[in-house]
This record gives sequence, C-alpha cells and structure tokens, in this order.
Amino acid sequence: MNARKLGPAFAAVAIAALAAAGCSSSSSGSGSTGAAGSSAASGSTVDIYSSLPMQGSSSAQTIPLVNGIKLALSQAHNKAGKFTVKYTELDDSTAAAGKWDPTQTAADARQAATDPNAVYYIGEFNSGASEVSIPLLNQAGVPQVSPANTYVGLTTNLPGSAPGEPQKYYPAGTRTYLRIVPIDSIQAASDLMAMKQAGCTTVAVANDKEAYGAGLASLLQKEAGFYGVSIASNVGIDPTAANFRSTASTFASEGANCFFFAGIVSNGAVQITKDVHAALPAAKIFGGDGVCTGSFTAASQGGVPAAIAPLIECTVATQDLAAYPGGKQFLADYKAAYGTASPDPYAIYGYAAAELGLQTIAKLGADGNNKADVLKALFALKSSPSVIGNFGFNANGDTTLKSYGVYKVGKDGNPAFFETVTPTKVVS
Repeated sequence: MNARKLGPAFAAVAIAALAAAGCSSSSSGSGSTGAAGSSAASGSTVDIYSSLPMQGSSSAQTIPLVNGIKLALSQAHNKAGKFTVKYTELDDSTAAAGKWDPTQTAADARQAATDPNAVYYIGEFNSGASEVSIPLLNQAGVPQVSPANTYVGLTTNLPGSAPGEPQKYYPAGTRTYLRIVPIDSIQAASDLMAMKQAGCTTVAVANDKEAYGAGLASLLQKEAGFYGVSIASNVGIDPTAANFRSTASTFASEGANCFFFAGIVSNGAVQITKDVHAALPAAKIFGGDGVCTGSFTAASQGGVPAAIAPLIECTVATQDLAAYPGGKQFLADYKAAYGTASPDPYAIYGYAAAELGLQTIAKLGADGNNKADVLKALFALKSSPSVIGNFGFNANGDTTLKSYGVYKVGKDGNPAFFETVTPTKVVS
C-alpha cells in the first residue's frame, strides 16, 4: 500500500541502509545469505521481528494484528520446536508522519538484517514500506512475510506494476519475500464484482499516488470490462490538499453513480469522500483494504460522517472470521486475551503470519535456526492447514488464497462482514 516510485530520497535511504548493514549483492541462488555471513543462528534462541505502522490511522488495524501475533506466540509458550523465540515488535511509522516512514522502515529492516539470530520478519503492512525493506532483508537472506501487502509489483510484472519490478527488489538474485493475502489483481476484480452487484455503472476513481493505491486503481481500469463496469476517470490526488471539491465536481460532471478510493486512510481518504458525497449525494462509496477500517468508516474514530456510512462497501482479504477453520477458537482466545470478540479482521492475519513462522521453524528441527532453511521451507509450502484455512505459496511468494471479503458498515461504525467474493477473471 504505498509509493510506487521511491524517488531519489527513498533510494538514498535504501542505499544508506544497505551500506550500514554491510550487505553486498554478491550472493545468488536459493538460500544464499549475502554478506550477512552464516545463515544459522547460534544457541537455542531464534529472533522473530514484526515491522508495522503502530501510529496514525493504520493503528486501528495494526494493533489488533500485533495482538494476533502475540496471541500465537503466547499459545506456543514462545517456543518453536526446540528453540525459544524472542519476538521484537518494531514500528515503521513516526509520530510526525502519522503513517509509515521510509527512514524508519529502513531502520527496522536494518535491525533485523544485522541480527545473526533473525530467522523470520513479519512486515510490512504498507506496500510502499515493503519497497524499502525487501531489498535490505533480501541482501541479508532474512525470510519476510507480509500479512497485508497486495501491490502486484512486489512479486510480479503483471499489469499495474512499474518498469523494473519486481526484480529491483531482489538484489541478491533470489526471492526472500512472501505474503499471505491475495494480490491486487484479485482485489480489484473483487471490488468490481461488488460494485456491479451494487448497481454501479459509472465509477469515478481517485488514488493516493502510492504503490498500493495507484496500482489498485490501474487494475480497476484494466479489469472493469470483465465485469461490465465503466471507469469514468482515475485521478491521482495530493493527500495533503485541504479539500477535493474540484475533483468531486469533475466526477459529478462525468455522471458517476459510484466512487472508489484507492489508497490508505491517512492519504486524504476521509476528506475526498466527504467532498464526493457533497457533490454526488446518492453515489455509493467503495474502497479497498487500505480504507476498510474504523478510522475511515466510523465518525467516532475520525472517519466519515455517519450519514455516509450506509453508502460504503470495502474489501479485505479476510472473510467472516468465525467461518474460518480455526476462526471460532481464535475469536474465543482473542476475547480471553484482549477483551473483545470482534477484532479488526487483520488480527487473524497477524496470528496466521506468526503461526506460519512458528510451524516452519519447528518442522525443521535442529535446522530451525537456519534462515536459509526457513526460507526454503516457506517457498516449498504448497498447501498447509492454518487458522485461515489451507494455503501455500507459488514461486513468486504469492499466496494460493483467491478470495476477498466484502464489508459494509456495522452499527458501531466499524466494517462488518457482508459476503465473500471469488473473482472469475483477472488480468494476467
């Protein structure tokens, strides 16, 4: 979910971090470790990291996500097979930015990359942040699993990606990044199915110009014809603008009866939605997983006015949590640990990401402290049971899961599960 092109400043951050980590691009081949040295941790302890934006609007999703990670670790008694697990929770956001920050993301990745005991890294939450961290962790051979990234360019060169992607993220010449949520070609098709079902014929799209938002918006345009929906326009906005009344007026002149925001909450989502609603009061409002959270849908959490809530639908990779194979038990355990039986859907993905790491390390026995072996085992996984059902990974590191959940706004203002959609056609 973020900046498609890192630009000179972001590139400088990545280069500086690589230098500080002492990494080179000399390594190649499956399981190589670059200049990080031996791929095996010493002793009986292995280190697992998470790097997520714990400040700003995304915290409504990431705090429950981290709670899910901690719940899985607690239930395993902080053990993975013969190894004791040391978990370090990192924050890739800053108070000043109010969202993920490239310098902080690089610092997080560098900390894990230079830790000889690091065998598993959960992150990032935003796709733009992963554009920063993947190359750093790749050079060090640290397995990285994202519980939230959907931008296609991180793993493929599918439509919606940028030139040079995904190869530029893997300077070591081998893949070290995987994700447990379906990519945006699937999410865009799911959104189009939901919009078609809701009666949308002409859709105005605004994106926040970041990797996730711009990529998702582009895929909506490319896949719209598959589902009989017309995209009137796709406008990249300045997230810092005071208002978007001019853009909303343009959408009204185009005859749009639905509006889709592709981006994250902190990048102008609430303000542009209010302005579009003022210009098009009857238009239905749609968004992807970047806005499918109470900080967008609930007025009490700084989101849109309550009058707009009935018009909103959004998508998240998670479906009805109770319907998952391990869902009911997860919800009961989560309530016992944290006092709420209705956590943000990302909570179960945090649990699933931690569960995956713990199981992978444990299955390797005495080799569970070897990051190269952990990486090979992850990529070899084709179908394994988990709290969210059976899944594995393809050669790109993308999950085999193919469905999205459509959410409406519940009585409390938070997203409430409506239905599961599985696209019948996506770009390839």
